[in-house]
Amino acid sequence: MNVWTFAGGPVFWLLAAMLVAAVAIFLVRLLELRRAHIDYVDFIHGVGNLLSGGRVDEALALCDDTAVPVTRVVAAAIRRRADSARALREAIDTSGRVEVGRIARRFAALAIIAQTAPLIGLMGTFFGGIHAVNALNAAALVSRGDLLAGLMEALVSAAAGLLVGIPAQVMYGVLRVRFERLVIELEAAASEVLMLLTTHRTGVS
Repeated sequence: MNVWTFAGGPVFWLLAAMLVAAVAIFLVRLLELRRAHIDYVDFIHGVGNLLSGGRVDEALALCDDTAVPVTRVVAAAIRRRADSARALREAIDTSGRVEVGRIARRFAALAIIAQTAPLIGLMGTFFGGIHAVNALNAAALVSRGDLLAGLMEALVSAAAGLLVGIPAQVMYGVLRVRFERLVIELEAAASEVLMLLTTHRTGVS
């Protein structure tokens, strides 16, 4: 570890901080995505029972208490239930897009870390090469240690960039898969709640 920390220079510490940030972002966002997953079919069925009994406030309270993307879309639809079918569909689509954008922004930082870490490591490689060249130009006789210091900085920086970038890319991929699964659930829930409200309104009228 001493070789890495001392030979890598400031670039190593920057990459180490990026790795810590990437792991923290991954764990927090993974937990959020797990909490966002619910059995939307049962939830919408329960909301439908409340609406059938005329308990609109209780249906909205149930959505607010659960407070996940699917329930926020359902709540937006309930609040616009008196609109025309087209306006209701547009309101549901708009709410769904807002929720998707909100979730995607939350782990965009992880994608940035995955993309920039190898480049920062490459920058450290150039710095190490520059230090080695400066050592050669500084004196007529250059010690082995002076050259090795620059070369080690270059190698450690390049390796550290990959060791941060590759896991960050994997973590981002895991979150992306779960995110796409949640988007599919949102789309299905939007269709279900649209059908529910349309049927309920027809039945009432």
